[in-house]
Amino acid sequence: MKLLDLYAKMKGDLNQIEQELERSVSDDHALLREASTHLLKAGGKRIRPVLVLLSGKFGDYRLERLKSVAVPLELIHMASLVHDDVIDDAETRRGQLTVKSKWDNRIAMYTGDYIHGKALSIATQLPNPDIHRILSKALVQMCIGEMEQIRDFFNTDQSVRHYLLRIRRKTALLVAISCQLGALAAGADRETSNKLYRYGYNVGMTFQIRDDLLDLYGTEKQIGKPPGSDIRQGNITLPVILALRDERVREPLLKEIGSIRSQDGFPDTKRAISLIRSSEGGNLADELANQYIKKALHALEGLPDIAAKKNLVDIAHFVGKRNY
Repeated sequence: MKLLDLYAKMKGDLNQIEQELERSVSDDHALLREASTHLLKAGGKRIRPVLVLLSGKFGDYRLERLKSVAVPLELIHMASLVHDDVIDDAETRRGQLTVKSKWDNRIAMYTGDYIHGKALSIATQLPNPDIHRILSKALVQMCIGEMEQIRDFFNTDQSVRHYLLRIRRKTALLVAISCQLGALAAGADRETSNKLYRYGYNVGMTFQIRDDLLDLYGTEKQIGKPPGSDIRQGNITLPVILALRDERVREPLLKEIGSIRSQDGFPDTKRAISLIRSSEGGNLADELANQYIKKALHALEGLPDIAAKKNLVDIAHFVGKRNY
């Protein structure tokens, strides 16, 4: 089944998630409401709610309960994007102006905080302390990941291991608990929820690696923002780390990164991107992403052979090959 077919099959439940997302940020304060719904209206893959719903199929599937997990997780993701755009000084996301660009940094930061608050408020509707504990722990880890990324801006000496730990916290963890909490909210047993967590973790790792590859190898039409945004703001990602191991490009690439760092405004990254593309960095990063997908598929072994399992396999393959 193609991913679009899966979304069409889940359209009814996803529409209810979408309506709940909009209701959750419909505050009486006009500016908060407008800023909060700005990114929401730009759309998105809604991969986290989809994973919550599919994981809920391995237990007692009740949409009302699952909404109290799916909506907070998507809100937390949205809030992180609003904050990221301030840190990255990003003008566009998903082909639309960012909150910080349409308003300013202060409005964006408070909007992200507001969305986080709404997420936690909705999550408390489920009287399950395990869900609250897992969600709050993940939020702490996400913040650590974001802080480490800022600390490592323009750090060309970081290791692959360090990068992987950072994206685990920053991205993979939220995808992992989308699967885990969907299962727990549906009353699935611990073994099932743990298998789904491992599946989500490995899919999340792949998702971020592919995202980092797209930033260097994709087009503005594909990714909804100018290519090279990561390296422009100092985020040294896996393809760059691996490219710097290539003696043919290491010195000129270091020189280009230094030049980008010293420039104000919107530095030109074309030469740096060209050097990275001429190295084996992209191929090696792609190979690692494929290894994580294999681990994700392995994690599903032993789960009941229901339609949701096949859907999770399809999502893993999509994430492993996605180009937008």
